[in-house]
Amino acid sequence: MPNLTIDGQRVDVPDGATVLDAARALGIAIPALCHRDGFRPSTSCMACVVKDLRSGRLVPSCTAQVAEGMEIASETDEVRAARRHALELLLSDHPADCLAPCETVCPAGMAIPTMIRQIAAGDVRAAAATARAALVLPATLGRVCPAPCEKGCRRGQHDAPVAIRLLHRFAADEDLAIGAAGQETRRAESGKRVAVVGAGPAGLAAAWHLRLAGHAVTVFDDHDAAGGALRYAVEDAVLPPEVLDAEVALIERLGAAFRFGTRVGQNVSLQDLTRDFDAVLVAVGNLEQADALGLPTAKDGLEVDRDTRETPTSGVFAAGDAVRPRKMAVRAVADGAAAAACIDRYLAGETPAAPDRPFTTRLGRPEPDELAEFVATASPDDRTEPAGGADAGFTPDEAAHEAPRCLHCDCRAADSCLLRRWADRYGAKPNRHTGTRRRVRILDRHPTVVYEPGKCISCGLCVQICEQRRERLGLAFIGRGFEVRVGVPFDQAIADGLTEAAAACAEVCPTGALALKET
Repeated sequence: MPNLTIDGQRVDVPDGATVLDAARALGIAIPALCHRDGFRPSTSCMACVVKDLRSGRLVPSCTAQVAEGMEIASETDEVRAARRHALELLLSDHPADCLAPCETVCPAGMAIPTMIRQIAAGDVRAAAATARAALVLPATLGRVCPAPCEKGCRRGQHDAPVAIRLLHRFAADEDLAIGAAGQETRRAESGKRVAVVGAGPAGLAAAWHLRLAGHAVTVFDDHDAAGGALRYAVEDAVLPPEVLDAEVALIERLGAAFRFGTRVGQNVSLQDLTRDFDAVLVAVGNLEQADALGLPTAKDGLEVDRDTRETPTSGVFAAGDAVRPRKMAVRAVADGAAAAACIDRYLAGETPAAPDRPFTTRLGRPEPDELAEFVATASPDDRTEPAGGADAGFTPDEAAHEAPRCLHCDCRAADSCLLRRWADRYGAKPNRHTGTRRRVRILDRHPTVVYEPGKCISCGLCVQICEQRRERLGLAFIGRGFEVRVGVPFDQAIADGLTEAAAACAEVCPTGALALKET
């Protein structure tokens, strides 16, 4: 059995093993897009390179055979740079979005295509849960939000954007009406206590997320009801108080306590809160209220660390209009959620930090023929308008009619895509290399899978599976040189090539080029 050293660790491996096999035996993670155990390696991605210290060469670990006495380095600066370069080359010819433009534009990062798919499938409860996970107040925001997501909707480049705001309002309203809302699972009680100063959208969002994290939350507000500007600056005809009350009640049901008629800085001091609670979040609605707390201010609001949301006073955090005036309630909700994430880490003894926005590639504005590929997968109907007017919202039939207009620009395999995972890990920049890229093509006539050839990195795993399953036509490498692509022989349809192996091919595809259709 050959013996080698990887990153200073010695390991014995069977004859014929690769460096990748040896690394995995040691628990060392090496990116491998085109390799799977049990398949012939193709080295099509070159993301698995390591350095052979004796020869001084970079070698692909998935094909490099182990030799006695070999010395390998798996994570030097040179290796990381080479992997990043390989990933960036793949990304430069990857005509796709990991996340749909509507989701990246949404300040709260709601999984909009997922929510719409759930409505289209008739699972309104799941759609409401998806909306609430990001928006906290989806029924409320469904009435007052100016819908920046719809400005990012790619359907708008064809005819009219999908009515995203009305759809999440519909799902949330239906969920509230049947009493199914507010059943989210929360973590075990942490024993930590957080005071939230201000019951506006930022404070409410923070209270929601902190309770989900298992922390006890008390919200202080000088009004007699929660909502802040949502309650006192929006007409009842636009936002009926009972809608806001119902969503605030969900936060109470989750375990948050409210102390109304209490002005911090007057009825109770900030020092009292820092003494009695493990952390404090200041989420008051304006700088004048924040000034009364005696915290340092910057140009537009309270002085905070942009990354940690913490003020110069240890354990005191700030969010929303107290830090910077925001014109949209959804931005305040997003800021409250980010502050809650920072506080959660602080209470765990870690450096406070809000989660980064998820990695995504960006297709940008598609060419007309590419836009046509998206449009062909969706309902051709015009945008649905509520028969009872915008204030009435969608009926179930109207929502069911509107949802299929979504082009589903997001990747169907975004959560499992290895290209995305490793690009994020190595800090790869999708736009590092520019130039001519492959065109968007969406082959969706197969009953169970969708094939997008532009995402294919020619790893050949699907080709091997078709050989193993003895597909009559299967998939094969077509073309030569840089133009080689995977496709069905003789220009046949994907449904003719994959009659038995479709699901297995989608399961091993490293980039979502072959992906299961939504159920």
